[in-house]
Amino acid sequence: MLAIISLFTISSNYAFSQEVGLATYQETAQIIIDKSISQNVTTSITLQSTSIQEIKISAELEQKIRENKRIEAVIVTNEKQCVLGVVEESCIIINVERNPEIRGIFAIQDETKEVAEQYIDEINQMFDTDAKFHSVYVHSNDEANSALETSGVISGKGAISAVYTMAMEDTNSMYEKISAILIPKVIRDSDGFYNIAKNLSFEDNSKMTFSLIPLDSKSLLQLKLSVNYPNKASAITQVSPLELLKIENIKRSDYFSSGFYPLNSIIQVVILSPENTNISNVKGNIVPSQIIDGERIPTDITKNGWVFDPQEGQMIQGKYIFGEKISIDKEELKFSLGGSELQSEKIELDEEIIVVVIITIVAIAAALFYLKGYKK
Repeated sequence: MLAIISLFTISSNYAFSQEVGLATYQETAQIIIDKSISQNVTTSITLQSTSIQEIKISAELEQKIRENKRIEAVIVTNEKQCVLGVVEESCIIINVERNPEIRGIFAIQDETKEVAEQYIDEINQMFDTDAKFHSVYVHSNDEANSALETSGVISGKGAISAVYTMAMEDTNSMYEKISAILIPKVIRDSDGFYNIAKNLSFEDNSKMTFSLIPLDSKSLLQLKLSVNYPNKASAITQVSPLELLKIENIKRSDYFSSGFYPLNSIIQVVILSPENTNISNVKGNIVPSQIIDGERIPTDITKNGWVFDPQEGQMIQGKYIFGEKISIDKEELKFSLGGSELQSEKIELDEEIIVVVIITIVAIAAALFYLKGYKK
């Protein structure tokens, strides 16, 4: 009994000494190297929160959308082709769950439009836009969602979208306008990933997307700036995330300076390959980790470095955490594809860090990356 009490005391002291926090605001830098489907490289910065104080939308509108259980997502984007049939126009898309009692494509389209019409005027007012009804689109292709293991809420087979279109706007001016509406000044003035996105908005092939995904008691709000580099994936054998993001080092937002929030700034790299490949020649650190409930979890979130899960195969994911560091240099993030396999570290989980691991599991569950979708 004394031993158990002593162990619990050590565990608790270790955990609380880390002062681990998880803020509702999160910033993610993501690089997708698609050697399997499109052959493109896509870089993106996502700012997300479940707080309407950190991504500001009308409380009344958010509640109205969330309480209608058939609304799956609201998306504002300037993608060149938001759905088939829309070219060179920006879009507001309202995804509606299909009513199984409605049969026939025309009846489905009419009923979906009827649901979406309840919200479009308020959405236009919030974003100072004038989007007009274009069409109702039933998504039939699920190839990308299957490969990337996305949730299918934004797109994917079976999703039904009421599409409203407006004049195409260049990404820089649209991102400047939308971020000024959505992102509070305290976050915009805190540097971090927001500034990276702002700079990337000047790139050719850059696009922005805002999405609202209703959950049970709140909504997941995301502002995403992405840049597509066509036909660049096949030539990549050494991955340098910051070169693809056009920066020499990456700095966390000062918004987190009041505490220790190691899982609120994440760098994620995804490699899709038509054949098995592996990670090698990692320049920076590999964070000690172990697999819990099928997810590879870092066992010491005070350390900065990569967690690769899996480390080999046709889809590889690498997640970089900052630990106690504020910024990371370009060289620390480089690694290669192929070559000598990355040696997995065998972790003997000491009892004194069990409490920290539990905290980490909870935090990572709340900080799941946009690529995999938001899991309740």
